[in-house]
Formats: sequence, structure tokens, C-alpha cells
Amino acid sequence: MYVPLIAGLALALTATEPVPAAAPDTAHQVQLDHRGQRVDVTYRSDVSVTHRQVGAVGAPGRPSALRCAWQASVAVQREARHPAGHVLARTVSADKPLTGSRPGWCATQKDAIAQDVAARSGAIREHLLAVAARDQDSLVAELDAAHDRVRG
Repeated sequence: MYVPLIAGLALALTATEPVPAAAPDTAHQVQLDHRGQRVDVTYRSDVSVTHRQVGAVGAPGRPSALRCAWQASVAVQREARHPAGHVLARTVSADKPLTGSRPGWCATQKDAIAQDVAARSGAIREHLLAVAARDQDSLVAELDAAHDRVRG
């Protein structure tokens, strides 16, 4: 009786479960002039949340040390559409994920964690805009390379 319970608790305490977060629509669109043609570029954030159960349930009458540590990784998906038919896609991951914790079991805290992640949508949006700004030179180089391959 106790062996399956202990094995189940040990598994729950060490497992991580990736779950996509319900973040607000975070997309950023820009238009870039490349060799006299307009390139439409869309940047979208993709938030993935992992949960890790830590601590242990306390004895009756004692406080519990059980909590759910979460980490939200933010990746930015870039899609550039050139009028000549080139579609260039790239994914840029965040350097530093968002983190937090909630008391109790991860299974019962998923909605609250999703709200925590949504509350940090400003940080996600700032990351999205920063990636878009840093990506301009790389995108122009990729467009030039694609243009040269077609012409060459």
C-alpha cells in the first residue's frame, strides 16, 4: 500500500511537464524595404511553461513545504514574406526564462500559474520587440543571400 504511494510521490516530485501557456496574443508586424520591394515580417511569441513539484506534504497539523516551481520559456517565431516568394522563418529563444512558484500541487495550480504568466505579458512583449530590433540586420543578410541564390 505504501510502496505505490511513495513511488507515485517520488515521481510527482521529480517530473516536469511542458504545457503551453495561455498568453495574450503577442505579435509584432513590421515592413522592411529590401531592394525596392516591401517585405512583411511577423514576430510571434511562443510561451512554454514547465512545472516541477518540490518539497513534501507536511504531517497533519504542521505546515507543508510542498510547492510548484514553474518556468516559462519564451521563444520568438519570425516569418518574413518577400514579394518574390521567399519565406524566411527563424526561432529565437529567450536568454532568461520567467520563473515563479506556487504553494501546493502543480496539478491544482496550473490556472493560477497561467495567470501569473499572463500578468507578465509586458515582459514578454518587451522581449518580442527587442528580438525584432536585433533581428533586422540578420534578416537583411538572409534576404540578400536568398536573393543571390535565386539570381546566381
